[in-house]
This record gives sequence, C-alpha cells and structure tokens, in this order.
Amino acid sequence: MELFAPGTVIDRREVLHGRTWLVTPVRVVWDSGDILVTYLADGTPLLFPEHPFGPHPWSGQERWAGTSLLQVHRTGDAYSIWAFYEGSTFTGWYVNFEAPMRRWDEGIDTVDHGVDIWIPGGDTKWQWKDRADVAALVQAGRLSQAEADVVWAETEKVAAALDRDERWWSPWDGWTPDPTWPVPDPAASRARLNVPA
Repeated sequence: MELFAPGTVIDRREVLHGRTWLVTPVRVVWDSGDILVTYLADGTPLLFPEHPFGPHPWSGQERWAGTSLLQVHRTGDAYSIWAFYEGSTFTGWYVNFEAPMRRWDEGIDTVDHGVDIWIPGGDTKWQWKDRADVAALVQAGRLSQAEADVVWAETEKVAAALDRDERWWSPWDGWTPDPTWPVPDPAASRARLNVPA
C-alpha cells in the first residue's frame, strides 16, 4: 500500500450502494498506513454526482461552510474522529459513525451511518447525536437491518471506551490548522468523478 504524502489533496468519497454520492477534496495531514489524518477546510467545494438513490442530503450546499475539520481515520474502524475548528479555535471532537474507510489511488471511500457522538471543547463528557437517523436510514434503504445492527455494536464499543476516558486519537489534542493552506481546487476531484467505486 502506498501512503498519501502530507500536503496532498485527495478525495474523500461517500459511496452508497456501489456508486459515488458525494466527493469532498481533503488535504492529507499525516498517513501511517493504519491511521490517515486529513483536513477539510472551511469553503471546500462539495461535489455531488448523480445517483440512482437520489440527491445526497447535503446536495443543497456548494461548499463546506462555517467550520474546518481534522478527520482521523483508523483502518478497520466503522467511524472516524473529527475535530471541529472555528478559525483556529478548537470547539470539540465528533465521532462520525460510517463505513470503514477503503483506500484507492486518489483517496478513500466511506459512507455515513447517521448516528454520532459529540464531545464539546476539552470536556470528557460526551453526548449522542442523531440516534434516530439509523432507523430512518434503514427505512429509506440506505442501510440494511443487519448493517444497522453492526452500527449499534460499534456505537456501544466507542461509548464504553469514552466512559473509561480512552481516546486513541488523543495524540491530536492541541493540533491547529495551518492558516496558509489554500482551499482545495475541485478540478482534480471533478476529473475523478467517474472513477469506478
């Protein structure tokens, strides 16, 4: 497996039922093979290929706006960890439950599973977000019931670790974005829209 070089812009794709649904260009911060860390800048273009399932829930947005994110992915985990920033100010950690990342030559693939955990600021107290979304995704056909059961098992595992104050991503505490990084140009991502998932 070839690692992504720091500073490289890659595509984080949401792939639903084998077809790309959302493409977000992100900048590589660090890549060890097991852990991939990327940065989603405020103002980054969002690209939405046509999809037989219908429009992505964010399809009304042309850009990611209002915050920037450090996204920490660990191989095999059915979630990623997002650090939210307003400017250079850290506002909290977010556990985004999603399909385990799958690498390809120009990026990674995943798809959102609805439920999340929010850990505000530097606090150790955490709270659920969007728990009802999992059932809604099953009803809409985005997840099967078996897939939803796996999502719930993953949430229980992460919640138990948080209750023990175990955060494997703690080495990224205190990280701040480089203000000189430009917002990614979407041209390369557009050129890759038709790359098979």
